[in-house]
Amino acid sequence: MKLALNKTGSRDDPPIGKYGPLYTAHKKVHPQSVCGTFRTIKWQLMVGCLGIYYLLPFVRWRRGLGAPDQAVLLDFPNRRFYFFFIELWPQELYYFTGLLVLAALALFLINALGGRIWCGYLCPQTAWTDLFYAVERWVEGDRRDRLRAAARPMTVGRAAKRVLKHAVWLMIAWWTGGAWVLYFADAHTLVRDLATFQAPAIAYIWIGILTATTYLLAGYMREQVCVYMCPWPRIQAALTDEWALNVTYKYDRGEQRCSLKKSFDLRARGVKIGDCIDCNQCAAVCPTGVDIRNGAQLGCIQCGLCIDACDAVMTKIGRKSRLIGYDNDINIRRRMEGKSEVFKPVRPRTIVYASLISVVCATMLYGLLSRTLLDVNVLHDRNPMAVKLSDGSIRNGYTVRLLNKRGFDRVIAIDIDGPPQTSVHIVGVDSVTVERPMIVLARDTTTELRLLVTAPADDTSERSMPVTFRVTDIGLGEVASATDHFVFP
Repeated sequence: MKLALNKTGSRDDPPIGKYGPLYTAHKKVHPQSVCGTFRTIKWQLMVGCLGIYYLLPFVRWRRGLGAPDQAVLLDFPNRRFYFFFIELWPQELYYFTGLLVLAALALFLINALGGRIWCGYLCPQTAWTDLFYAVERWVEGDRRDRLRAAARPMTVGRAAKRVLKHAVWLMIAWWTGGAWVLYFADAHTLVRDLATFQAPAIAYIWIGILTATTYLLAGYMREQVCVYMCPWPRIQAALTDEWALNVTYKYDRGEQRCSLKKSFDLRARGVKIGDCIDCNQCAAVCPTGVDIRNGAQLGCIQCGLCIDACDAVMTKIGRKSRLIGYDNDINIRRRMEGKSEVFKPVRPRTIVYASLISVVCATMLYGLLSRTLLDVNVLHDRNPMAVKLSDGSIRNGYTVRLLNKRGFDRVIAIDIDGPPQTSVHIVGVDSVTVERPMIVLARDTTTELRLLVTAPADDTSERSMPVTFRVTDIGLGEVASATDHFVFP
């Protein structure tokens, strides 16, 4: 539709009511409690995930003398990440990149199999919102109680319940923020320092920030986060296909809707009606206020609570369960045509995702198992690149960085493979030039050395030749090497 221009040539904007509002006004959702298979799964996953999050910082793991004994620790001051027996250095940032790629591919695979299962069961927003809903029901009652209370004037009793509810919410949010900072310092020490007000100011600041965000997102914004703030529903819509299983109202069986009383009379007269009795229980239990009978919607997080609610109603009235279930439109059309259902969890899309996940996992595992805990890097001097000494020999200077990732000191020998009859002098360590110098490399550190490599005068016309620096752990036999060039003036 084209909009007319007024006499001044500008566009006349239509009234908002003509085309609808630009956004939907917020409507408070009061989901009803429900029992069933999917609700039980959600409870179990919520308890498991939140239990790991809250308690994992207190798990201990012995790594030897002088090393932190916290199982999971992101140690920024010492630039280390500890995860049980794994210790990662800043040079191994590619492992974190691999984890991010792995997480993305896992989300793609989950989406191809069962839609937004992540959103409905494992998303942190869903987990904390479920916990806040449980507190709200415990304090203020279930859906009907809250709706009746909202329609009445405020009383002292209601005010006391509301204060209690928000106090519990704040306590959960505070412990959520507090648990997060425990991953960045020794948990036992930091808890004691926090309690005695001796912790660093940055710890209190981050606890305050995370407390506020958890309280607002899980207590007030709730479904608004899923519908408006989270990008995953929009990404998921672009990644899904027709074979993905989503929470679906099986309209081939549910329509035409009819109340339970009328259904007996209509069926007795031979009128074909559906199993849906229009009880609205599926919409009443939805945490985002979605009526799944209206089809796939952006607000549906695929949590399956509507399935439990509908199954409970179908069981009570003696009809077959799973009027709402994990299904797709292909099977609905096949049933309407009298054909059998077809499910394709294994198809090109899922095979590609699973294969990529396997490749990334195998690559990361191989890199982790084959990585060396001794490393060497060499940087040639730039000015001058070579010096001719009074006896005619040629000297090149190098900066060598040695990395010892083990938790104990090592005795390291340095060998040079390059020009014949070369000798090495470590500036500041030895006073003489030797063929194979040895040093003690401190544990869990990077050591920088200044090496002067001297070779006899060369009569060839070559301006440079490769030189390999090989460091060997005398005790363990571990070897690391790096290659550069020996330059002739």
